[in-house]
Amino acid sequence: MAHTTVNSPAASGGIGAIFTSVFDWMIRVAENNSGVREAQALYALSDQELAARGLTRDEIAMHVFKYRV
Repeated sequence: MAHTTVNSPAASGGIGAIFTSVFDWMIRVAENNSGVREAQALYALSDQELAARGLTRDEIAMHVFKYRV
């Protein structure tokens, strides 16, 4: 899971606050995406476990998002 912290004086109000809110929303959407969660779970496996599933690390993103577009 990605954690992002914004420590900018401009982000405390006005336009900066709007951009921060939108950016935070985009992160929440990505973190709650089932494909992202599946990819994270696969990346957590060892190379041997991936091989048993017929995958390599280079193929994880293609495997997970192949039919989601």
